[in-house]
Parts: sequence; C-alpha cells; structure tokens
Amino acid sequence: MERKIRFGDFVQQVTVGQQQLSYNALTPEIQKDEEGKDIPYVADHLKVRKIDVYNILQPYISVRFIEQIRAVVPLALYLMLFQILILKQNVTDSWVITGGLFSVIVGLMLFMEGLKVGLMPFGESIGSTLPAKARLRVVMTVAFILGIGVTFAEPAIGALKTAGSIVNIEEAPYLYTLLNDWAGLMVLIVGIGVGLAAVLGTFRFLYGWSLKPLVYLTLIPTVGLTLYISSQPELAKILGLAWDCGAVTTGPVTVPLVLSLGIGIASAAGKGNSSLSGFGIVMLASLFPIIGVQLLALYVSFVTTPEAIIAAGNTIVSNEIAWHQKTPFIETILGIRAIIPLVIFLIVVMMFVLKEQIKNRGAITYGICLCVLGMIVFNVGLSYGLAKLGSQSGSLVPGAFTQLNEVTNSPLFGYATGLVVAIIFAWILGFGATLAEPALNALGLTVENLTNGAFPKSLLMYAVSFGVGTGIALGVLKIIFAIPIAWLLIPGYAIAVILTALSNEEFVNIAWDSAGVTTGPVTVPLVLAMGLGFGNAVGAVEGFGILSMASIGPIISVLATGLWIQWKVNKRHVQERRQQNIVVEG
Repeated sequence: MERKIRFGDFVQQVTVGQQQLSYNALTPEIQKDEEGKDIPYVADHLKVRKIDVYNILQPYISVRFIEQIRAVVPLALYLMLFQILILKQNVTDSWVITGGLFSVIVGLMLFMEGLKVGLMPFGESIGSTLPAKARLRVVMTVAFILGIGVTFAEPAIGALKTAGSIVNIEEAPYLYTLLNDWAGLMVLIVGIGVGLAAVLGTFRFLYGWSLKPLVYLTLIPTVGLTLYISSQPELAKILGLAWDCGAVTTGPVTVPLVLSLGIGIASAAGKGNSSLSGFGIVMLASLFPIIGVQLLALYVSFVTTPEAIIAAGNTIVSNEIAWHQKTPFIETILGIRAIIPLVIFLIVVMMFVLKEQIKNRGAITYGICLCVLGMIVFNVGLSYGLAKLGSQSGSLVPGAFTQLNEVTNSPLFGYATGLVVAIIFAWILGFGATLAEPALNALGLTVENLTNGAFPKSLLMYAVSFGVGTGIALGVLKIIFAIPIAWLLIPGYAIAVILTALSNEEFVNIAWDSAGVTTGPVTVPLVLAMGLGFGNAVGAVEGFGILSMASIGPIISVLATGLWIQWKVNKRHVQERRQQNIVVEG
C-alpha cells in the first residue's frame, strides 16, 4: 500500500535529529565521604537572568494588561476623537489624562489579579464550608457583613466621593451634604443594602423562591419613597444620586464574592443545581441600596435644614488641604481602607468561626497585596484620568447645541441638529461601553446554555447594549431639559413590572440581573463624571441619574426580547402540532 506525501514533509522528517540520553548523564556523580558514605547533593541556587524573568512574566502580564486595555482604551479614544473631530476642541491636560488612564489600566490589572488569587478563594472556601459548620443565623450574619465589606472594596465607589466636590451647595444643599458631610455613612448604608440583598438572595438559593415576588415587593418601597421624595422640592434633587448608588454596587468585587458565597451555601445544602442559581442577588443588590440612600436623605432632612447646610458650608474659610488629603496619600489611605478590613473579616471567619487553617497563605498574601496596590493605583488614575476625561467631554458636548464659553464658535450646529448629535454621542458611548464589557460576554454564554440556545449570546449582548445606550441617552435628555428623574424612572419600572408579569421565570432572572453587568469599574466613573460635567455646562442643578437610566434600559430591552423569543418558540410549537395533526389525519 502506497501513500503519497509532500517532498518537503519527507525532508523535514528525515532531517530531525534525535539523541537518546541516559538519566545518569543528567545527574551529578555521587560523592562519598571518608567513611564511604554518600554525601547528600545540595543544588546550587537557581540563577535567573533578566531575560529569563521577562520571558516568564511577559505572557502572564500581557494577557491581563491587554484585557484592561480593551476595557479602557476604546472608550477613551471615542471621547477624545469625538471631542477633536466633532466638537473641534483639543483635549486639555492630555498628558495628565493619558497618565491617569495608564494608571487605571495598571491598577485594574493588579486589582483583578489580586481578586482572583487572594480574595475569591476566601469567598469560595467560606461558602462551601460555612453551612456545614455553623447555624443558619451565623451563615446569614457572615453573608450580611460580607455584603458591607465588598461595597467598600468596590473600585467605582470612589467615584461617588469624587462627585461631592462638584455639587453646588446653594443649588442642592441636601445633595451636597450627602456627598460630603454624610459620605462615609452613605457608603455604609449602601453596604448594608448589599448585605441585606446577600441574605435575602441566599435564602432564595436555599428555598428556590421565584424572583417575581421579590421584584414586586422590593419595588413597592423603592417607588413609594421615590414618589414621596419627588414631592419635596429640595429633597427631590437627591433622587438621581440614590438611584445611581444602585448601579455602583454591582461591580467586580460584589458580584463574584457574594455570588460565590450564596451558591456555595446552596450547593452545600444540596440545592445549588437549579438553573436559578446565580441569579437574583445582583438585582436585590441594586435596589436595596436605593432604599437605604432615600431613607438616609429623609433622616438628614429631619435633623437639618437647607439654610443650616448652606451656612455651615460658607463658614469654611480655610482652603488649605491637609497632607493626608493630597495625592498619593489620600489614594493610599482609601486603598488600604477598602481592602484590609474586608480581609481581616474573612480571616476571622476562617480561623474563629470555621476553625480552618488558611491554605496557600503565600499565594493569598500575594493576592491581597496586589489588591491593595491595584486599588491605590486605580484611585490615582480615577482622579487624573477617568474622572478628568469624562468631566471634560461631558462639559464640552453641550456646545453642539448651546452657547458655551469653553467651545469656540458654539453652538456648533443648529439647536435640533446639535441636540441629535449630543444624544447620538451618549447612545454610542453606552452601547459601545456595554458591548466591550467582559462580564456581559460571560453572562451571554451562561444564558445561552440555560435556555438551550433559545436566547443566543449575541442577541443578549445586543439587547443589553441597546438598553444601556438608550438609557444613557434618556439620562442626558433628563439633564438637558431638567426632567425630574421620577418622571422617567417610575414609567420605566412600571413597564418593566408589566413585562415581568408576562415573562417566563428564566427570562425574568436574566433581565433583572443583566443591568448589573453594565456597571463596571471603568463605565461607572466615566459616565458619572460625564453626567456631572454635562450638568454643569447646561446649568443643571445636578447631573446624576444617567446610571439609573442605564440600569432600567437593559431590563426592559431583555424582557421584551425574551417575550419575542417566547412568542417565536410557541409559534413553532403550534406549527409542529398542526403538521403532526395533518399527518395523523392523512
């Protein structure tokens, strides 16, 4: 039997040189002492050249570095090119912004790697071990405190604190005091909301509760408080902030750590194999903080008045900034404060509640150090890169349709055309930022598997991105025309509730959690800063609310897409039954 091969392949095979080596040739000769006993061989210390270090680390770092570049650079380039080509304005402090964006990329790379190596093993170990060694109330207490801790560790939470310095105290006193005087307590309240969501979500895992009743029951107090606060002229200015706080909480720390704990508890109880596992906590972690911030605002309105807040703000005459509030000390303090308390709590749970030894201490310590260092570097980049770029772009875009001193020859277009340009800018920003989110791709794969291909990954990604883009565009319109946020949110959630009632449980789970994947550590600060800059440019009282609209948008779009898929599947089943009936009758 003959087989034809290429001559080049033949030459390659016959020229391959092979040499067999004995194992003894690779080992040193055995040395003996004076008594004839073998002398144990002690190898020399391994010497690694600089080029060897580079070759070892380069593949490891480049993959993680490129991952963050894909998340940051396209958005930054879009804002810069829009500013230069459409608005005809140069990017001021371009080198400072470039350095800040590089810090964001490096900081996120270090932080995400540290999260995987250092913090995630804690959540998985505690989630799988805790139910077997502790009572349910202890388990829920741990879940509650963990929810608070992960909120402080969220990279995007710093964006809320940065926004405090931009708000005008005389135009929005309650908003100003919440972001400055009450900022620490507000973040704690947000964390308590996430903690309660972790507890309720874990109960849902354990008992297999439907998500629909939880959606209805959570929205009742949320919308009720929104309606009451919107009727109070001064308090109504905090609604955008309250609803935006729900978007900030569902980031790269909260979702994986809380989910790993909840799913671990459900699996240990023998109830973690349901397709519902993993869904629900993200939705609750978005809505509970909104309730918390609204209640805090009501409390502040009872204990102080707008006049007192303005008077207290005007009495501050010293502009000298303390050393610990300057770069890089403030970023270092915030980075340590965000990570270390959470780590201490996890260690206490492992050693004193579970009475377990911490495995792989070296790797976990390395991961925690990366988390702290990454958070510090990210905070520096947030101040000088993302926040600066977003604020600058947002403050210049209104020059397309209105007169601005900062934009030469403004308005650049007619009012209607310029307004359309601004809305398209916002929509493309939301659509592109969401489509580039790595978490959305992972959610798409999960959904495609859970629905047996009925809801394809690409369709989900486009539905979510369309919803976010539309939500951000509506948020910009809210700022331009000073539309009360309640006028947009309440009809939006009313539509979402109606679609929820009509949808299957699996599509409800997917839709209400899809909003959580759109609020990454890059998107939140950028969109938040853009909204505040936009608001200042058009003279709006506050620029919050864009993130909250970006959260309701994908819920509606995914639910509507799910109903369409549901209708197609039912139609196909009807046609198949008709064909079967025809065959039987024939």
